[in-house]
Amino acid sequence: MGNILKCFTGGDKDNGDDDYYPYYRPTSRPRPRYEHGLQAGDDEPAASSSQPLDFTFTGEDDDDDDDHGDHHYPDYGVVHQSGRTDQPAAASRPHHDVASLLQDLLYFECTSMVPEALGQHVTSSKKAQVKWYRNILEAYKNTRPSLKTPEEAAQLIATALSRIQRADLEGVLSFYNLPIPFPLPPSGSASSLPEGVQFVLNTLPIHNKCIGDGDGFSAYVDTADPRESANVPLEVHEMVIARTEARTHRDYQKADALQRSLHEAGFRVITISGEEILAKKYRIRMRGVDAPELKMANGKESKNALVKLIGGKRVTIYVYGQDQFGRYVGDIYCDDVFIQEQMLKSGHVWHFKIYDKRPEFAQWEREARAARRGLWASENPEKPWDWRREQRSANVQVY
Repeated sequence: MGNILKCFTGGDKDNGDDDYYPYYRPTSRPRPRYEHGLQAGDDEPAASSSQPLDFTFTGEDDDDDDDHGDHHYPDYGVVHQSGRTDQPAAASRPHHDVASLLQDLLYFECTSMVPEALGQHVTSSKKAQVKWYRNILEAYKNTRPSLKTPEEAAQLIATALSRIQRADLEGVLSFYNLPIPFPLPPSGSASSLPEGVQFVLNTLPIHNKCIGDGDGFSAYVDTADPRESANVPLEVHEMVIARTEARTHRDYQKADALQRSLHEAGFRVITISGEEILAKKYRIRMRGVDAPELKMANGKESKNALVKLIGGKRVTIYVYGQDQFGRYVGDIYCDDVFIQEQMLKSGHVWHFKIYDKRPEFAQWEREARAARRGLWASENPEKPWDWRREQRSANVQVY
């Protein structure tokens, strides 16, 4: 996902906003893919002449999370282009058990439709439920031997849906009358973390414009992550619902205002690969290194080196705490690569010895100095902490 979401409101102008994230708004409302019973990558159905489907994107994506026009299962209704469903009378689900789960998975594989009654047990949208069943189906196909007991089915679901909200996971298990296999720990259980690590963040792809310099960036984390889901304020949920309603009624001015309010609260609804995600923002400071400021010599080169390492990619952050500016200080990993190591070895950052005594950091810096890489190509590169001190003495605010 190195070039995620190139289309965004206002063109590709870098306004210096370090928490930039692109999003879309279609000129008209395309129907969510699950309305048509399609898997990702399938061809869209032909649009009717009376109501063409316009997939031209100019701003925010408008894949609404409402349920208008959804297929309804197990009623097996006939869905029309308008979204109206003709349903047979008195269709009902007789019971919920392992056999019912397997039957639903088989039906989903053929139709991409999810059980209508599941909505009474969970709060997420039909589009999210389609994604869940796709994950459960994939996990089931890789299961040997096949499921037999409720405990095995519960374990399969819990594993396949490990990243969704706890309440929704329990709702799915309750829907099939399955036991909760074990209490799900938050992401990065404290007992398994390295010494000093408070928690772990698994981010969404880092957009290039979210990278401020060679040692800091803004990251967004999916609130469906078990660690995040319980900490989303009620007013944030209310704003998301109001924003969805505003977009349903094509009141994009109100929707944009609500998006800004979400942003001020530390959240943002973003669209990745056609799916809307409520994400929480974290400002990150890389532990143990210090990069030249952008206005310094080698500042832009340092930032570009970090962009090449993490731009457009998901990263894992082991958070040790916060600094005086409210940034989360941590070790950064991307594609199993330790990012601080790469930045030190390439000579694009200094080892911040006063705050981090790890001997391997000093060794990586010595290697870069000896090879005259990056900022070490200069005989006596200016230290960023000295530069910042001079700026503060001149009453220039720096971080």
